[in-house]
Amino acid sequence: MIALTITVAALIVGFGLPSWQFLITVALAKGLVALGVVLLLRSGLASFGQGLYYCIGAYGVGMAMNYLDWRETVILLPFAAACAALLAWVLGFLLARYRDIFFAMLSLALSMIMYGLLVRNPSLGGSDGFNVHAPSFLWGTFADTLSRPGVFVLTVVLVGVVLWAMQGFLRSRAGRLGPAIKDNEIRVEYLGASAYRNIHLSYVLAAALAGLGGALSSLSIGHVDPELAFWTTSGEFIFIAVLGGTRNAYAPFLGALSLELIRTLAYQYAPNTWQIVMGVSMLALIVFLPGGLISILNRRNAAATSNDSSSPTGARS
Repeated sequence: MIALTITVAALIVGFGLPSWQFLITVALAKGLVALGVVLLLRSGLASFGQGLYYCIGAYGVGMAMNYLDWRETVILLPFAAACAALLAWVLGFLLARYRDIFFAMLSLALSMIMYGLLVRNPSLGGSDGFNVHAPSFLWGTFADTLSRPGVFVLTVVLVGVVLWAMQGFLRSRAGRLGPAIKDNEIRVEYLGASAYRNIHLSYVLAAALAGLGGALSSLSIGHVDPELAFWTTSGEFIFIAVLGGTRNAYAPFLGALSLELIRTLAYQYAPNTWQIVMGVSMLALIVFLPGGLISILNRRNAAATSNDSSSPTGARS
């Protein structure tokens, strides 16, 4: 129900304010990556290298278009997510053995290795990257190429489906094991569950989400470059995850939309000091909402529950 509500609301806002379609598209694409970061944070792991898989997804789409002449989004999007998931499955055998700062720094190092390889690869445009062609949808059934409003609708609907699926995953046994591993990994092992396998699974899922986000971002922006794998990009995903909160699957999207909105408004009305305005705004949100933006909704729900329980009708029931 929540996923459907968010999908409908995003479509209404996008078509009511067409100039916001690009902002919402990019924010939702980054929200997918931040959702993977949240999945890892729930297990007590901070990944500073999700830009690696964000970049893999974006470059996967660009290379498939330029070298394989693939234009169909139905093929490109699963291909990008699969490439990121496959790489994460291989690297996960190593990373799933580490915790705390070791996991964070190792993931960061892998991302920076990818950045260095891309910068020094002239066949892929070097530091400038290369452009991504306009995609098609259902083999040109509706139009020869997918327009920006088409990419917007595709992104919103796809994010709604992913959000619904991830909400189910968080309620599953594997999803509930994450916070348990964060609290006491040894006790989880004593109960017969494998913390190593669960973290490996979470890492692969987070990479697939990042690859899908990178693919959608490249289709929307129409360009890819090595900055997608740079440490500042990965840090932005961590910030979005913390800004939104880690309690729900839809919290990262709230954080991503808020960040992009503040960035756009700050750049529009304070072009010379937009970074300062953005930094102060983000600092204020962190100070006054340490639990993330989702804590506002949680407080309202808690207050409503408290009022119901304290009422005479609630007391009788």
